[in-house]
Amino acid sequence: MFKRFFNSLKSTGISPYIWTILGILPFYFIWQLPSTVGKVVGIILTLMFFLVYWLAFVSRGWTVYLWTCILIGISIASASLFSYVYFAFFIAYFIGNLKDRIPFLVLYFIHLVGTSIVINLEIVFKEDFFIKQLPIIVIVWISVILLPFSIFNKKERGQLEEKLEDANKRISDLVKIEERQRIARDLHDTLGQKLSLIGLKSDLARKLIYKDPEQARDELMDVQQTARTALNEVRKMVAEMRGIRVREELIHVKQILKAAEIKFIGNDEDFNVSNVSLLSENILSMCLKEAVTNVVKHSKATVCSITINQTENELIAEVRDNGNGKITDEDFNKGSGLLGMRERLEFVNGTLDIFSNDGTTLFIKIPKVLKQTDREDLI
Repeated sequence: MFKRFFNSLKSTGISPYIWTILGILPFYFIWQLPSTVGKVVGIILTLMFFLVYWLAFVSRGWTVYLWTCILIGISIASASLFSYVYFAFFIAYFIGNLKDRIPFLVLYFIHLVGTSIVINLEIVFKEDFFIKQLPIIVIVWISVILLPFSIFNKKERGQLEEKLEDANKRISDLVKIEERQRIARDLHDTLGQKLSLIGLKSDLARKLIYKDPEQARDELMDVQQTARTALNEVRKMVAEMRGIRVREELIHVKQILKAAEIKFIGNDEDFNVSNVSLLSENILSMCLKEAVTNVVKHSKATVCSITINQTENELIAEVRDNGNGKITDEDFNKGSGLLGMRERLEFVNGTLDIFSNDGTTLFIKIPKVLKQTDREDLI
């Protein structure tokens, strides 16, 4: 419980150790009181504050608001009796973490008005101990005004981001479902009709093989042609589903680098690859994506440049950054994606070379395979 509490304090941008000091400090103020009764009352109020604060932190429902009102009362009493106003920090933080807007505004107003009144009364009555710490008290008062709204808006924004992430996941799931349905429809329209036709013509050829061999031969030729047509259509459909174009990947690369505040250097014309098989282009796109992901996650770079050159025999991509440039053989086994890139490239007889000098440079080389039109003798 206390670990969760201290971890939550980090969200304010103030170290939990400072909160601890603010929790110990009231005993110093209590010690300044002249009477023993005042000291006893001050200690009781301080212990009550932390007990009620813990109860408010673990409670749910309307009791949270009750405990908060009691905390405000103890804070005002502490400021009046021994000039300790720093409990207002704790209350301001707690009010900022309330989820409902109306209770937040009501308690914020009560706390602000109560703290403002007690500060002004202490100044009017010219309490010496209070006047000495006036600059810090002004900071406390400003924190009472700003801190709750800062925390409340931050939590509200975080909730909206979570809702947006959930909505994006649902949209992604719906897109996957729609894509499956589209694939099912395409398979049915592409293969279903032609396989039915092949079956009918095969039965007809079987019946005509003795009665009319010539017509049976024509039917079998139709079966062969229909099968080849269906095969070509399936190949095209699979290629469309699998293919990741380099130009399309460039858009994602720019978005990733922009989100990471890394400057992108590259010429869009360099990404117009030609006479390259879809498989090779697909592998190059995945390697570029993995390389840029590593730049964002591990390099601490501010600039990333990408160039793609085509020679007569191969496709060469260069990914360069100005990051820390510390890559060893062990990095291939640490889940950085380098091993996966090398395995993909080996599948098409490609290579991956890495150089670390004033950053990191990756050279990706893929043999250039000219696109061939589908030939009827290929299956």
